[in-house]
Amino acid sequence: MGLSREPSEAKAFYTTVGLATIVGMLLNFTPISPMKALFWSAVINGVFAVPVMAILMLIASNQQVMKQFVIKGGLKALGWASCLAMFAAVVGMAITAFF
Repeated sequence: MGLSREPSEAKAFYTTVGLATIVGMLLNFTPISPMKALFWSAVINGVFAVPVMAILMLIASNQQVMKQFVIKGGLKALGWASCLAMFAAVVGMAITAFF
Protein backbone atom coordinates (compact mmCIF):
# COMPACT_ATOMS: atom_id res chain seq x y z
CA MET A 1 0.00 0.00 0.00
CA GLY A 2 1.03 3.57 -0.46
CA LEU A 3 0.73 6.66 -2.57
CA SER A 4 1.47 4.64 -5.71
CA ARG A 5 -1.96 3.01 -5.45
CA GLU A 6 -5.27 4.56 -6.36
CA PRO A 7 -7.53 5.67 -3.47
CA SER A 8 -10.07 2.97 -4.42
CA GLU A 9 -7.35 0.32 -3.99
CA ALA A 10 -5.99 1.59 -0.65
CA LYS A 11 -8.97 3.03 1.22
CA ALA A 12 -7.54 2.46 4.71
CA PHE A 13 -4.22 4.09 3.78
CA TYR A 14 -5.77 7.20 2.26
CA THR A 15 -8.29 7.48 5.12
CA THR A 16 -5.42 7.41 7.61
CA VAL A 17 -3.46 10.03 5.66
CA GLY A 18 -6.57 12.22 5.40
CA LEU A 19 -7.42 11.97 9.09
CA ALA A 20 -3.82 12.67 10.11
CA THR A 21 -3.81 15.74 7.87
CA ILE A 22 -7.05 17.01 9.39
CA VAL A 23 -5.79 16.45 12.95
CA GLY A 24 -2.56 18.26 12.06
CA MET A 25 -4.51 21.20 10.68
CA LEU A 26 -6.75 21.35 13.75
CA LEU A 27 -3.70 21.39 16.04
CA ASN A 28 -2.87 24.81 14.57
CA PHE A 29 -5.92 26.21 16.35
CA THR A 30 -4.96 24.88 19.80
CA PRO A 31 -2.55 26.37 22.33
CA ILE A 32 -0.27 23.32 21.94
CA SER A 33 3.27 24.31 21.01
CA PRO A 34 4.39 22.49 17.82
CA MET A 35 7.94 22.15 19.17
CA LYS A 36 6.74 20.63 22.45
CA ALA A 37 4.45 18.26 20.55
CA LEU A 38 7.34 17.21 18.33
CA PHE A 39 9.61 16.72 21.35
CA TRP A 40 7.10 14.60 23.26
CA SER A 41 6.21 12.51 20.22
CA ALA A 42 9.93 11.71 19.85
CA VAL A 43 10.15 10.79 23.55
CA ILE A 44 7.12 8.51 23.33
CA ASN A 45 8.47 6.94 20.13
CA GLY A 46 11.81 6.23 21.83
CA VAL A 47 10.16 4.61 24.84
CA PHE A 48 7.87 2.41 22.74
CA ALA A 49 10.71 1.47 20.39
CA VAL A 50 12.38 -0.70 23.05
CA PRO A 51 9.66 -3.38 23.38
CA VAL A 52 8.95 -3.25 19.65
CA MET A 53 12.63 -3.89 18.88
CA ALA A 54 12.76 -6.74 21.40
CA ILE A 55 9.66 -8.38 19.90
CA LEU A 56 11.13 -8.03 16.41
CA MET A 57 14.37 -9.63 17.61
CA LEU A 58 12.45 -12.55 19.11
CA ILE A 59 10.55 -13.02 15.85
CA ALA A 60 13.66 -12.65 13.65
CA SER A 61 15.57 -15.24 15.68
CA ASN A 62 12.71 -17.78 15.74
CA GLN A 63 13.41 -20.63 13.31
CA GLN A 64 9.74 -21.67 13.11
CA VAL A 65 8.64 -18.20 12.09
CA MET A 66 11.52 -17.12 9.85
CA LYS A 67 12.48 -20.49 8.31
CA GLN A 68 15.63 -20.00 6.18
CA PHE A 69 15.70 -16.23 6.92
CA VAL A 70 16.37 -16.56 10.65
CA ILE A 71 19.09 -14.23 11.92
CA LYS A 72 22.19 -15.70 13.53
CA GLY A 73 25.60 -14.79 14.86
CA GLY A 74 26.81 -11.23 14.52
CA LEU A 75 23.55 -9.85 13.19
CA LYS A 76 21.66 -11.31 16.13
CA ALA A 77 24.24 -9.94 18.58
CA LEU A 78 24.08 -6.51 16.94
CA GLY A 79 20.28 -6.52 17.13
CA TRP A 80 20.26 -7.33 20.84
CA ALA A 81 23.02 -4.78 21.45
CA SER A 82 20.81 -2.18 19.77
CA CYS A 83 17.91 -3.16 22.01
CA LEU A 84 20.15 -2.84 25.05
CA ALA A 85 21.43 0.57 23.90
CA MET A 86 17.88 1.83 23.38
CA PHE A 87 16.88 0.52 26.81
CA ALA A 88 19.88 2.26 28.38
CA ALA A 89 18.91 5.50 26.62
CA VAL A 90 15.35 5.27 27.98
CA VAL A 91 16.63 4.55 31.50
CA GLY A 92 19.08 7.45 31.23
CA MET A 93 16.34 9.76 30.02
CA ALA A 94 14.07 8.70 32.88
CA ILE A 95 16.81 9.25 35.46
CA THR A 96 17.66 12.71 34.16
CA ALA A 97 13.98 13.67 33.84
CA PHE A 98 12.93 12.67 37.34
CA PHE A 99 16.05 13.21 39.47
